Amino acid sequence: MRAVALGLLIAALWTGWHFRQDMARATVLAGAGSEVVETRCGPIEVQQAGQGIPLLMIHGSGGGHDQGMAWAQPLTQHGVRVIAMSRFGYLRTPRPPDASPEAQADAHVCLLDALGIQRAAVMGVSAGGPSAMQTAIRHPDRVRALVLVVPIAWKPGDLAASAPPIADWKDEVLLRLLGSDFLYWASLQLARDQVVRHVLATPPELMAAASEAERQRVNDLAERVLPVSARAAGLRDDTRLGKGLKPQPLSSIHMPTLVVSARDDGFGTYAPAEYTAHQIAGATFLGFDQGGHLLVGHDETVRNAVLSLLRSSDQP
Repeated sequence: MRAVALGLLIAALWTGWHFRQDMARATVLAGAGSEVVETRCGPIEVQQAGQGIPLLMIHGSGGGHDQGMAWAQPLTQHGVRVIAMSRFGYLRTPRPPDASPEAQADAHVCLLDALGIQRAAVMGVSAGGPSAMQTAIRHPDRVRALVLVVPIAWKPGDLAASAPPIADWKDEVLLRLLGSDFLYWASLQLARDQVVRHVLATPPELMAAASEAERQRVNDLAERVLPVSARAAGLRDDTRLGKGLKPQPLSSIHMPTLVVSARDDGFGTYAPAEYTAHQIAGATFLGFDQGGHLLVGHDETVRNAVLSLLRSSDQP
């Protein structure tokens, strides 16, 4: 019995040490390269890189400026200035009383004003899609091009979804998991495939055929959710947002637009994304049969499509 007790004590001490080390590393990474910019809409955390066409990068659930920059960093090698911000309730951007996509869209423009940028391309990924669309709808003179990647978006009820709606109980479990740094960290250590499937909405079996770079990208995104405690307010808002989507005046969007999704996205974005693209005049829809929410296997294809759109929007 003493040997068992000693073994459990050693395991607990090792686990605690490993958790603290990983959390310290995650906390440093979450703040690396960013600054808090004071705007007329309040403080907004932002990270910038590159020179050229300005691109406002709006991250998805569980993200922040760090997630946005991780996705868009390669674009900086091709004449793009990436402006990756943290949405309301994420990291160092506080959550105001009104955290709606409309208010967030106005804050996006406040950030552009503070940075002295008159017009920018706007990219919304996942739960960043609604405020990206609202920016194009509410401030069309400030948006030169619109990119929506696996967007959380509304669709008519008679359209078949590419995945069943997320049950309330599953939302509750995910919120509990994503509300605890230790629970999420432990899940990564013990059941990473299930985190990829249920939190990142991507079939983990796709990883077997993926390149080493793609596997590293997925693992990096999974680990960047830490510290979840610094993102909890935004995560709760995103969960409510997904259950209260309403139709938007998409026909009022007239700038060059690209919409991207995959049929096996566990968050069911394919049908809404396809519908959204069809409602925006001249929009391009890029759809894949496989790839999940993280578009595994299509990273380079999507980035090339984004670059093509940005370059076309830069023509006089």
